[in-house]
Amino acid sequence: MLASNSSLKQYRSEMGVIAEILGVIMEGGMKGVIASGISRRANLSYYAMIEKCQKLIRAGLIQSMITGRNRLFRMTEKGVWFFRELEKFQEMATQMNIRH
Repeated sequence: MLASNSSLKQYRSEMGVIAEILGVIMEGGMKGVIASGISRRANLSYYAMIEKCQKLIRAGLIQSMITGRNRLFRMTEKGVWFFRELEKFQEMATQMNIRH
């Protein structure tokens, strides 16, 4: 039996979540973005956001810094390149009606 549309939930793909996190960090520029700001704007729990950011750090796409009591994240050069390429891919996938 098929569920009604009202009971279906739209879940974000992991790539979609990563793209949102990178977008938030990209907007922060060179000064970076505090961790709580990323989790709030990407609509993720703090711990889920930290887990995703650790993957991005290991991939060399973002950097983490501690300033005072805040943990900041900012893009690396490689991260900026990756984010721009990801935006191109997402645009093409949208035109082709592919969920991303």
